[in-house]
Amino acid sequence: MSSKQRRYALKDREAKQILSDASQRFKMGLDVLFGNKKIIEVIEQDGGQIYTVNARPVMFREENFLPLLCFTEFIDTAPKITVDMGAIPFVCKGANVMAPGVRCVEGEFSKGDLVVVVDERHGKTLALGESMFDVAIFKVAQKGPVIKTLHYVGDKYWNIAKLLFE
Repeated sequence: MSSKQRRYALKDREAKQILSDASQRFKMGLDVLFGNKKIIEVIEQDGGQIYTVNARPVMFREENFLPLLCFTEFIDTAPKITVDMGAIPFVCKGANVMAPGVRCVEGEFSKGDLVVVVDERHGKTLALGESMFDVAIFKVAQKGPVIKTLHYVGDKYWNIAKLLFE
């Protein structure tokens, strides 16, 4: 991985708009979570942009803002989908979650909402995805993809965050 990076702070107006957009997508109040004094920085490296709030890696943006898997406040409160051990190698390579691999569903969500994918043995976070169905339909689905994987352990953003913050 290249070490060439660009890092800059956002102006207050732009930072407020970004937090507002991300709060809607994440369905949580980021303004309240991070308090009044917030410094939002963008770190550009290897073609990716990671956003930090008060020096903590929180999210990245592709089409929309997405939380990083290391953003524990989101991970702890988001709906969770537990997958069987056979699904892990596929999910960790970016594959969508298929209905037969789902073992448990926790929390309420609608089609298009963000959900966290965890393994059944240890409860470790594997991926972040977008639900393809409302929870009621999701629970009875027996075949086909049910979660579109958006961010997973080992992807570009995972590796950038790991390199920069660990």
